[in-house]
Amino acid sequence: MSIVFAILLFSILIFVHELGHFMAAKASNVRVNEFAMFMGPAIFKKRVGETLYSIRCIPIGGFCAMEGEDADTDDPRSFQKAAWWKRLIILVAGAAMNFLIGILIMVIVYMPSKQFLVPVIDYAEPGCTVVSEEGLHLGDRILEVDGEKVYLQSDFSMILALNPGDVHDLVVERDGNQVVLDDLVMEKHEFIETDGSTSVRYGFSFAVEDATLGSKLATAWRSCLNTVRTVRLSLQMLVSGQAGLKDMSGPVGIVQIMSDTAQNSPTIMDAIFNMLYFGGFIAINLAVMNLLPIPALDGGRVVGLLLTTGIQAVIGRKINPKIEGYIHGVGMVLLLALMGLIMFKDIFVIVKG
Repeated sequence: MSIVFAILLFSILIFVHELGHFMAAKASNVRVNEFAMFMGPAIFKKRVGETLYSIRCIPIGGFCAMEGEDADTDDPRSFQKAAWWKRLIILVAGAAMNFLIGILIMVIVYMPSKQFLVPVIDYAEPGCTVVSEEGLHLGDRILEVDGEKVYLQSDFSMILALNPGDVHDLVVERDGNQVVLDDLVMEKHEFIETDGSTSVRYGFSFAVEDATLGSKLATAWRSCLNTVRTVRLSLQMLVSGQAGLKDMSGPVGIVQIMSDTAQNSPTIMDAIFNMLYFGGFIAINLAVMNLLPIPALDGGRVVGLLLTTGIQAVIGRKINPKIEGYIHGVGMVLLLALMGLIMFKDIFVIVKG
């Protein structure tokens, strides 16, 4: 059931993305020839007015096929004949819808919360050297670590893990003012646990605050911002070589991760909310990734639109849309090949595991 739920949730996110393009196209009076969910041969088709609605057999992706999207036609309602700003709205509408549903899911996830762990220094054990006269003080709210904003309490350890070492730059809120702590030495020490064992840690703890409606909405929004930051950091790691193909997951891998998350949850409700959180995370990921300036993605089409509009304004004549269509076609082939490799890797890992 968890796999079915994961596939259903993933399908909804794809549907919402294409629905954004569809609604924006209809609102802009652009002819939509077909609105399809999934790819491959159609298993269901129904024409309503000028648009063919279909469900296809391969549960990956979907599309909103507009008249004249990659080729010029004589139809006055084609995509290419719409005003450039209308085309821009249509192109970004899919990502916007993904981001909106991501926010909505995060709000739903955080609504039942009773308390939140917040990045405020609440207690320091004897022997803790990070909380000191020159360092952190009790009551400090940590705002930034090494130039990265701390949206959630969990960001603190995540950012420190990205920047190994004992010296860090922090920005905190203290008594209503921002205080910069440059080159703060943050050393871990050995502390005795209640059962007599020892562990190495900083020796301070964060505060717990009761959850109000305002804090729930704020935490949901900060989770969305944190997800956008996670996408940026992941891309930086791919470019720098810190991460590679083995660290990437496609639809198969994502569904498996969501299923594992659900199965490891203590209760059914915990499983549902954990999967919903994962769904919100993926929705925002889809929004950001689709706006990257890569051919075949919405971001690549936006760049193509702005470039062709600017060039046409300078040279005074229209550029053949087939040229841009060929570029996006090549980009689509490369993206499908990459998706195929990632899917093969995910299946291999699942079978091997």
